[in-house]
Amino acid sequence: MTLTFHWFLPTNGDSRHVVGGGHGSTPGVVGGDRPPSLGYLGQIARSAEQLGFEGALTPTGAWCEDAWLTTAMLTQVTERLKYLVAFRPGQIAPTLAAQMAATYQRHSGGRLLLNVVTGGESAEQRAYGDFLDKDARYARTGEFLSVVRRLWAGETVDHDGPHLRVEGAGLNRLPDPVPPVYFGGSSPAAGEVAARYADVYLTWGEPPAQVREKIGWIRDLAAREGRTVRFGIRLHVITRDTSAQAWAETERLLAAMDPQRVRETQRALARSESVGQRRMLALHGGSAERLEVYPGLWAGVGLLRGGAGTALVGSHREVADLVTEYHELGIDEFVLSGMPHLEEAYWFGEGVLPVLAARGLWRRPEG
Repeated sequence: MTLTFHWFLPTNGDSRHVVGGGHGSTPGVVGGDRPPSLGYLGQIARSAEQLGFEGALTPTGAWCEDAWLTTAMLTQVTERLKYLVAFRPGQIAPTLAAQMAATYQRHSGGRLLLNVVTGGESAEQRAYGDFLDKDARYARTGEFLSVVRRLWAGETVDHDGPHLRVEGAGLNRLPDPVPPVYFGGSSPAAGEVAARYADVYLTWGEPPAQVREKIGWIRDLAAREGRTVRFGIRLHVITRDTSAQAWAETERLLAAMDPQRVRETQRALARSESVGQRRMLALHGGSAERLEVYPGLWAGVGLLRGGAGTALVGSHREVADLVTEYHELGIDEFVLSGMPHLEEAYWFGEGVLPVLAARGLWRRPEG
């Protein structure tokens, strides 16, 4: 099986520096260096498509632009690229979400992928009118995905659960193809939902030993449900012609970080309810002293950014070696990003992808 690579659309703004945001932190003003206009996002999307990426993840939250609307517009300036649309079940009814996905598939030529985000921060959820606690949100997500999958299968659905109720729900036109469901989460409640409903389980970029444990955990849970799940990983990347050039880039990024801003961000992220966020914070402990948490894996991004906080760093061959190492654990899909996203897409696409192609691990998507 060849590997699949997705890029990232920075709908909260882009920069040559680390842009903050997510999980209770606040976006950095450097995101204004390159505002998330359709013109700029279109540049990134077209470049990702031309370089051979399969799709592009678009985040969700109060700190960024809406993913559904933004990517729907971007389908008009790309031809093949798929869009991994992140959304939160608590903000949309399951029947409407199923209908939106079907419409998206028809008008985009089947280019929708769905990243279901339960929502790890109660304060942000309440701003959208969602007052459930974390475990209840995961329970609702399970109900939501059950209804949506039944609708996509052509059923007429009656559902009366603890959190959701629909009666006589159905779709006049089914999505073709049915969009795969990507799902992440490190809590026990998240694992149960992933095992029952996810097509691809996404983890943030932890060191290989921790990723191996997560894969085994989800595989066991899925097997109990009579299912198999594919695995993906969300990482940043800094790759250059030489290792020294790549690590010099991490020093440049680190030197530009305001220590006060780092402290404020770390205090905000420490209040996160997300188990995955706590695991990210544990990699560096808020200190810039030991940021290479595994050979070639740098945790400096997490000093200013919530969510995915680690980067693959090295020469093109070194980064390809680390990608291969994660693949040998069971990772088949990589969701990557860089600083800035436009230029870094070329560094990876023209530097690393040819190395992986020569190893038989990647081939350019058709179309």
